[in-house]
Formats: sequence, structure tokens, C-alpha cells
Amino acid sequence: MNKNSSAKERVAELTALINDHNYRYYILSDPLISDFDFDQLMNELIGLEKDYPELLESDSPTQRVGGEITKNFETVKHVYPMLSLGNTYSEDELREFHERVVKSIPDEKVEYVCELKFDGVAIGIQYENGRFKRAVTRGDGIQGDDVSTNVKTIRSLPLRLKDGNYPEQFEIRGEIILPRATFERINEERIDIGETPFANPRNSASGTLKLQDSGEVAKRKLDCFLYALYGENLPFPSHEEGLKAASSWGFKISNDRKVCQSIEEVFAFINYWEKKRPELPFDIDGVVIKVNSIAQQNELGFTAKSPRWAISFKYKAESGSSQLLSVDYQVGRTGAITPVANLSPVPLAGTIVKRATLHNEDQIVKLDLHVDDTVFVEKGGEIIPKITGVDLSKRKANSKKWNSSTNVRSVILS
Repeated sequence: MNKNSSAKERVAELTALINDHNYRYYILSDPLISDFDFDQLMNELIGLEKDYPELLESDSPTQRVGGEITKNFETVKHVYPMLSLGNTYSEDELREFHERVVKSIPDEKVEYVCELKFDGVAIGIQYENGRFKRAVTRGDGIQGDDVSTNVKTIRSLPLRLKDGNYPEQFEIRGEIILPRATFERINEERIDIGETPFANPRNSASGTLKLQDSGEVAKRKLDCFLYALYGENLPFPSHEEGLKAASSWGFKISNDRKVCQSIEEVFAFINYWEKKRPELPFDIDGVVIKVNSIAQQNELGFTAKSPRWAISFKYKAESGSSQLLSVDYQVGRTGAITPVANLSPVPLAGTIVKRATLHNEDQIVKLDLHVDDTVFVEKGGEIIPKITGVDLSKRKANSKKWNSSTNVRSVILS
């Protein structure tokens, strides 16, 4: 066997090994080897591809580390329009949705699949012959930006599918997210260099996805959950069976979903996750409810903007009131100043909140903050809660406007 043939076999072996270890680590959370041993395998593959560049393929695990610069993201028309879901905050409106569905398909049993509504960036990812082809953002629903180079850095997304009976061509859709722990690390780094912190993980994920340097994207460690298959003549009679198949091909599909036989079961799922969502390592802002049967979905059809067979129930942002105690001004290396309010403790979204962002000095002026004000605090998609207003009914008659030159408790130099 010549050197080239031997190298080709070893590249194929290493690729399969690394893909399997990535799957076990990022999808199953069940690693078999140490980080050091994994890095050794990766370094060996990088070395072989450097010595034999003809063996480097676009879906090689080495391509996840990024390094490509994208000056302009190509606009691509969606094969299947990416419509928005109708949404509601009301149980009555959700019951009305259910009644419309039942009325449209009388004499048929209706099942729903309830899924977590991930608070991230919608993405459509195309595969051809089991290999990653392209990733496109929602855009205006008709066309979006090709962000393939950046999406390929997501370790939980397979670039080459596991063996399975998958269609020759299909698209899988989902949400690109930033886990809370990663978001907090990124914001600490931004504050440290004097940049304005991101408001929430969703904004951070969106900004990261449009960075020109895919190497920087790789460092931020985006993640994703997939939740819908699109293609010609897909063989699955139900949405749930499609998700199970996608999971078997190596996609990260959330197990926190349920097939519900009644609208009461749907409400039970919604209420359960409203209480449990603070325990998740990522943000959700509601629950998506979909008719399970594909035949029934096709019968129900679409409006101009959204499917008639799906709706999202959105949770209201948690809010409370607290006394403004003081303000810290954090000064970054570049001189950027970020005011952060110190508050009397208030329970919100499963945590005790003692600090809230004020973003900048203009926000203090806009809110018309006074010393010792009672303020409204909201924690929706925000990791650092925000002050949304002032309870004027509790403002003292002789209270003075907040003045950064006299009322600052401390200045923290990052």
C-alpha cells in the first residue's frame, strides 16, 4: 500500500472517530475519551490534511475551527419559505386555535406535539447525500443570508450524517442558541475591553452568526436545536416520527417535547415548563404547539404569513418591584461606561435579583430616576435584569433626581 492510500484510509478512520466523539460529547453528553485524547486525534487529522491537501473535504471535522473571512454574506432564496408562527399569551386564544383546527378537520382525532420555544436565531440547513450543504438565516422569510461558514463551527451540528435512511436532499430547521454560561463569559470579556455587553443570549447569538471571522465564531461556541424537516415526499406520517428519524441521523433534537392527545394536556405542558424553565441551561420564551399529523397539516394549510396548524404560546416576562439602592459605574479598558443598579433583593425567574442593567447614562435620564425610587424590574430574555420603569406612586415628595456626579456609589475599573 502506498503512502497516499494509507493516508486516505487513516483520514477516513480519524474523521469517523472524531465525528462519533463529537456526537457522544455534544449530543449524548457521554464522552468516551478525555479532551487531551480528542485533541490528539484532531491534531493528527490536521497534520494529514496539511501533508495531503487533496484529502481535505469541506465537511471534515477540522473545518469547524473556522478561520475563513466572509466580507459579504450571499443572499439566498429559501426553497421552502420560512414563515413566522402566530403567537399568543392567552389561554383563551389558544383554545380558539384548537377549535379552529378541530372545526377544519371534523371527525378526525387531533394530536399536538408540544416543543420548547428556543429563544435564538432561526436557521434552515440543507443536506445533500448526507452531507452539510448550506445554512441560511430566516431573513424576510423568502430569502436570507448564507452563513454556512459560521454555522459549520457548531460542534453539535453534524457535517456528515450517521448511516441512515435519509432523503437524498432535505432541509432541517431549528434555532441557533447561546447557552447562558457561554453568554455570561462573552459579556464578561466585552465589559473587560470596554465594549457594551449584549442584552441577552439571543442578541449575542444573532451578532455572532454575522461575524466576518469564522475563527471568532468558533471561539464563542454556539449551539443549536433542530425541530422540523422539509423535503419532497418525506416518508414520515407525523411530525414526531420525523423528529425521531432526524435524531437517529445525528441531529440534536430536544427530548423536552410531548405528543398531547388533548388541549388540556397542552396546557399542562405549558404550565410545567413555565415553572421549570429557570432550570434550563438556555433561554426559552414559550412553547410551540404543532398538529402532529402531516396529512392534517397539509389539509389545514397556511395563511399568507403563518401555518394554520401551529402556534406559539409565549410566556410573559417576569417582573417585580424593588428599591433602587445605588449605582455602580463600570469603566472598561477603552473608557466605555456601563451603569448597573444595585437593588433590594427581589425574586424573579427562580433567582434572587440584586442588580439590573441601566445600559447607559441616557437610560437613567429617560427613566427619570430619583434617589430611593421604587423601580419595576423585568427578567425576560435578559440574563442581567433590566429596569423598565418607576413606581411614581411610591416616590417621596422631596426626592432628588439621580445625579451621577453626586449619587455614584462606586466606580469599578475593569
